Amino acid sequence: MYSDDHYLELSQLVKAYPNPYGDDIAVVDGFDLKIQKGEMISIIGHSGCGKSTVLTMIAGLNPITSGGILLEGHEIVNSGPDRAVVFQAPCLLPWMTAYKNVLLGVKNVYPKATKREQEQVVEYALGVVGLADSMHKYPREMSGGMQQRVGIARAIALKPKVLLLDEPFGRLDSLTRMELQDVILNILNREKITTVIITHDVDEAIYLSDRVVMMTNGPGAKVGDILDIHFTRPRDREQILTETRYYQYREHLVRFLAECEDEKVAKAS
Repeated sequence: MYSDDHYLELSQLVKAYPNPYGDDIAVVDGFDLKIQKGEMISIIGHSGCGKSTVLTMIAGLNPITSGGILLEGHEIVNSGPDRAVVFQAPCLLPWMTAYKNVLLGVKNVYPKATKREQEQVVEYALGVVGLADSMHKYPREMSGGMQQRVGIARAIALKPKVLLLDEPFGRLDSLTRMELQDVILNILNREKITTVIITHDVDEAIYLSDRVVMMTNGPGAKVGDILDIHFTRPRDREQILTETRYYQYREHLVRFLAECEDEKVAKAS
C-alpha cells in the first residue's frame, strides 16, 4: 500500500541505448527518487545527463531498461492521461483554435461527459492560464507565451495525477518566462498537482520547487544531491529575493553544477 510520501516512486531506474558497436550504454543508471503527493520537484543537471530521459520514462513515453516507477503503488508501463506532459514547444494543431486544441484532449479523456461538461472543463483550464479572452484565437494569432499557456491548459484540463514539464519556458524571453512561472505556481496552489519540471535555470528551480534534484553527469547519471527549499506557499518573488536563504540555495546549486563541469573537463583531458 502506497503512502502520500511515496506517491510517485522511482527505484533503481536505468535507461540504456546501444552504441554503434552494439554495446548498451546506460544514460541513466540507478536513479532513485520518492516524491510526495502535491510536491513540486525540479530536476537540474548539465546537458546530456538524462533529465528529459527520466521525465519521458515517468510519462510512459520511453521504455525503461530496468528498475521501476510506481504511481500510487501501481507500476507505470505505458503513457496515460494520469500523467500530462508540457514540452518546450507547445505542439498545437494550427488549424484549431486554442479552445478546440484543449477540447480535443478533453473529449478523449472524458468521452462520457456531456458536451456542456466538456466545455466547462475547457473554459476553466483556459481561464486559469489567463486566456479567457483569447480562447478562440488560432496559434498563428498568439505569441509564443500564449501558445505555451494553451499547452499548459491542455495538460491541466485532463486533471492529471502528475504534471510533467520539460523545459517549458526555454524558448521564451525572461519577462514571459517569469509570467508563466507564476501561472504554474498559481495552478499548483489551486490544484495541488504533483509536478516534476526539467530546467537548466537555477533561479527557476529555486522559485518553483519544494525540492531540487541534481543529476550527476552522464552516461550513468543518477541523483547526485537533493536540496530542500524552505519557502512557504504561495510564493512572492520580491520577498524571496530579499532572503539570505535564496542566495545560499543558489550557491549550493551553482557549486554542484560547477563541480560536475570540472569533472567533465577532467575526464575529457
